[in-house]
Amino acid sequence: MTTKLNISQTDQVAHPRSVERLVSGMATSDGAGVKLTRVLTQPLQRRLDPFLMLDAFLSDDPSDYIGGFPDHPHRGFETVTYMIAGNLRHRDNAGHEGLLQNGGVQWMVAGRGIIHSEMPEQEEGRMEGFQLWLNLPAGEKMCPPWYRDTPASELPGFVTPEGVAVKVIAGVSHGVTGAEVRSRTAPLYLDIHLPAGQSFAQALPAGHNAFIYVYRGELRLGESAVPEKKMAILTNDAAADGVVLKCNVATRALLIAGQPLNEPIAQHGPFVMNTQQELYEAVNDYQNGRF
Repeated sequence: MTTKLNISQTDQVAHPRSVERLVSGMATSDGAGVKLTRVLTQPLQRRLDPFLMLDAFLSDDPSDYIGGFPDHPHRGFETVTYMIAGNLRHRDNAGHEGLLQNGGVQWMVAGRGIIHSEMPEQEEGRMEGFQLWLNLPAGEKMCPPWYRDTPASELPGFVTPEGVAVKVIAGVSHGVTGAEVRSRTAPLYLDIHLPAGQSFAQALPAGHNAFIYVYRGELRLGESAVPEKKMAILTNDAAADGVVLKCNVATRALLIAGQPLNEPIAQHGPFVMNTQQELYEAVNDYQNGRF
C-alpha cells in the first residue's frame, strides 16, 4: 500500500520546530526477562502527553527475548506494537489472537481491562521493534477492549519525489491516512526512511506534543544533531507549523506526535487511570477476576 507522491502533494513547512532536548533511553528488562530500552519513561509523561511509554527492543541473541511477555493485565490505555523484524504471537482473554511479523503493527485498546500475552515464535534470529503506550481520555478508559493486526503488506505508506519512504502507522501524512486514526488524541506515528543527503518535511499542529527517535543513522534538525538511539523532544512553539528532518547518511527514525489530553495521570504498573481510587478499583477488579 505504498503511494508515490508528486511534488505538489508534499508538505510545506515554513517555521520548523527545533530540538528542546535529547534523551537517552534506559536499559531495562520486562516480561520474562526481555531486554529492552525504555525511551519514553514515566517522568516524561506530562511533557509528552498523550504518550505514556516507548520501548525499543533489538537483539540477535535469543536469550534476550525468548522468555517473551507471559499473561499480564492492562487497563486504561492503548498499546501499539511495531515489529521491524521477528515473530510475536498475541493472545488475550477476549478471544483475540494474531501473529505479528516483519513490518506489521498490532494495535490494542486495553479499555476496561484485558489480560494478554506476547510470546516469540522464533528460537533464533533478530527480534526488533517498538511498543508505544497511548493514553485514553477519561471518558474512554472503561471502553470495551479491542485488538487489530495490520500486516506490512497492508500498512499505508508513500515515497516522496526525493526517495524518502514513509510508513504511516497512525494519523495522516502528506494526504495518506494511516492504519489507525484517533479523534481525541490525534496520534501521528511515522516510520521514516531517508536516503543519504535527503530531507523530509512534516506539518504538525502547533499544540501537539512531538518527539523523534532515531534508530539508524543520524538526523539534523536545524542546528541540532540527533544521533542514533537518541530521542529528540521537539519544542512547542505557537509559531511553528511542522518539522524538517535532514540527514547526511541513510537514516531511519520514528516521528510521533499527538494532541495532549491535559488530564491527571495515575499509573500503577500496567494500569493507567486518572485517580488513585480508580487505580485501587483496577487492581481489585483484576485480582477478583473481573477483567
